[in-house]
Amino acid sequence: MTPASAGDIELHDLRDQQFLDEVHSFQFWFDSVEGYLTDRPYGRDADVAVPVLEPELADRLVTTLCNYCLGETAALDGASSLVHDAPTRNAKIFLATQVADEARHLEVFRYRLGELGIADPEAEIERRGNQALVEFRGELLDMIAAGDWPAAVFAQNVVLETLEYTVFRFHADNADEVTRQMLRGVVADERRHSGFGENHLGRWLATEPSGRQRLQAVRQRLDPLVAAIFSGALDDIGFAPADRPPLARDYVEAIDRLGLTA
Repeated sequence: MTPASAGDIELHDLRDQQFLDEVHSFQFWFDSVEGYLTDRPYGRDADVAVPVLEPELADRLVTTLCNYCLGETAALDGASSLVHDAPTRNAKIFLATQVADEARHLEVFRYRLGELGIADPEAEIERRGNQALVEFRGELLDMIAAGDWPAAVFAQNVVLETLEYTVFRFHADNADEVTRQMLRGVVADERRHSGFGENHLGRWLATEPSGRQRLQAVRQRLDPLVAAIFSGALDDIGFAPADRPPLARDYVEAIDRLGLTA
């Protein structure tokens, strides 16, 4: 079967192996990313004007982008490591496309930091990084090192990707035009990544029902970090506690779809 265009097919109408061949293919990846990568240097239209931000807003955006870089680095490290352990060739191919996505995200975020006057992004990321994100990355890499494929996919492609998808989508609606365009391209990738995680684990749990308790334990261990990451992201964007939207809803819904609600 030749994979169809991402825009020409209803994925939920596909069945089993045909579905996997389609959505895990490089051809699907090419079709998916073409609209927001081709002729869009650093994730935005080439002719979009770079705004001059108020100092306080610019500083908050720098902190936000530093933490986005932390999250994307965790996903890049995770996806690249998981390629080796993936149980099927389709999963290996998908994760290879995800490695390219995460590297691209990291590149555009670092470039935006440069536009905001950050000469040494690595030092700034280390200085402003949310400790919960640092700890989350450590937990993810520990799962990978232990060879715990289901837990690692859950942490990376369900928890982290859903978290990023939610925060980036919300931020895009409240950002300057350059940052908005950049984030909307990234959001499209994060939804694809989380879809892989949910689909793969849903299939695994159907054959390994005892795995549900195992993943629930992982979820409970990660939940405090998730809460701290959400809170930190809203602090960085500039929302007072009383005005914060319920960003955790997408995360809770993803957990519910897998039947992992405690």
